Amino acid sequence: MHLHHLASLAALASQAVPATAHVPHQSRDEGTCKKTTVAILGGGIAGITAAQALSNASVHDFAILEYRDTIGGRAWHRPFGKNPHTGKPYTIEMGANWVQGLGNPGGPQNPIWTLAQKYHLKTHYSNYDNVSTYNEDGYKDYSHLLTEYDDAYEIANMKAGEILRNNLQDQTAQSGMALAGWSPKKHDMEAQAVDWWKWDFEDNFTPLESSLVFGCAGDNLTSNTFSDHDNFVVDQRGFNTIIKGEAATFLKPNDPRLHLNTQITEISYSNDGVTIHNEDGSCVTAAYAICTFSLGVLQSDEVKFTPALPEWKQTAIQKFTMGTYTKIFMQFNETFWPTNTQYFLYADPGLRGWYPVFQSLSMPEFLPDSNILFVTVTNEFSWRAERQSDEKTKQEIMDVLRKMFPEKDIPEPTAFHYPRWSTEPWAHGSYSNWPPATTLEMHENLRANTDRLWFAGEATSPTYFGFLQGAWFEGRDAGRQIAAAMQDQCIHPNSAKLKECGSRRHYEVLHGTSPFADYSAVNGWTANSFLDSNSD
Repeated sequence: MHLHHLASLAALASQAVPATAHVPHQSRDEGTCKKTTVAILGGGIAGITAAQALSNASVHDFAILEYRDTIGGRAWHRPFGKNPHTGKPYTIEMGANWVQGLGNPGGPQNPIWTLAQKYHLKTHYSNYDNVSTYNEDGYKDYSHLLTEYDDAYEIANMKAGEILRNNLQDQTAQSGMALAGWSPKKHDMEAQAVDWWKWDFEDNFTPLESSLVFGCAGDNLTSNTFSDHDNFVVDQRGFNTIIKGEAATFLKPNDPRLHLNTQITEISYSNDGVTIHNEDGSCVTAAYAICTFSLGVLQSDEVKFTPALPEWKQTAIQKFTMGTYTKIFMQFNETFWPTNTQYFLYADPGLRGWYPVFQSLSMPEFLPDSNILFVTVTNEFSWRAERQSDEKTKQEIMDVLRKMFPEKDIPEPTAFHYPRWSTEPWAHGSYSNWPPATTLEMHENLRANTDRLWFAGEATSPTYFGFLQGAWFEGRDAGRQIAAAMQDQCIHPNSAKLKECGSRRHYEVLHGTSPFADYSAVNGWTANSFLDSNSD
């Protein structure tokens, strides 16, 4: 099926999904809910890949419920500015923008890169070594700090592997880097800028807020499994072309299984099935459901779960963190910055993370002659930008640019835009992060199903959390496992079935790392009032 057929999927399907014998009895909704075997909650890459896995397993009775008027999830774009050659707007990505870790010849290939090649997605290599350094006085070469960081990271990375292999206590990334020799002073703002560029720019959170073990693991598993090359997507059809293209392989035009503009308000689940209630009063009953909501949505009160999710599940949801990663785009009537440089790192004299990294798109390999520049901020500064007007944000950025290029007469931008990720009710942030002192067992609780309600998305991927490929793998796994369970292809006692499936493992209780006996005067623990007051 051709990609242009996806345009016709934008209309909300009104026909009922075919009934199935697997749907549980729900007395209060009997005769009113649409019925399906598998309800897929969310039309991002995890949801679409889950539906594709079901379809490949000959399970065609499913429904995709998507909040927005299009599929693609957090891979979404918008028109911006004007192409001086065509007079038409450019397409810029609000969300996912890189294919991270492509694949080595003869080795495994990142499935996102495979799809990018399949749909001829236009991308270009992001050369992170092509970066110039600046401070409030203009250009200042402090590139030696980049080398110092890299040397320390190599040591910390090896230590992270040792901690993982030997089940030792995790550290913050900050402490791990300090022990490896990188400990930027609080007032050394050039070193702080390098610290942001090398860690926050990828992980969305500071090293203090990130796990050393899983921060390093997330990077290593992508770069070592696939490659350390990242490609920036500049395709004017949009990054989600690959998602729409895959959807077109199993969804027909006006397919009644795709429900757009559907805002889910409540999910009732049990070991018999799942019922989904929507804001417009409609509902869907299913034998199984796959929830692909972002971690930010799960942490919010946008959707009610009935019964309330188990304590072990709620704890895992709140334990992990959802970050906000904001790209702020500007188009000018000229390219006043060096045309042979991809990245510009700015060290503000007072604030770490204050409009720290600019990226040029006005290069031959990206969007030539576009005069487009964008700057990235994260978390606290993202939320700050979301709370204030575009005009105030623009003037703050212009002040930074005029410090970086004092010899230039910099004009005001002709176009300016950025998303407000944390205010979007279907996202509440950009992507997840693994905080320090959070074990794999805790993540298994985040990933585990509750009865017939399954979970998938980048946050549930233990190896590629935060990455688009993580969402792809998790959607495929959930779809395959549910299909296998329905078709009685799971491993059973005293049998030799081919597929291992069924409920994912979870832990009702997670214990600390010190036995109770260690809380004694021998170890300096003399205050027993806390233990006494909590003994009941």
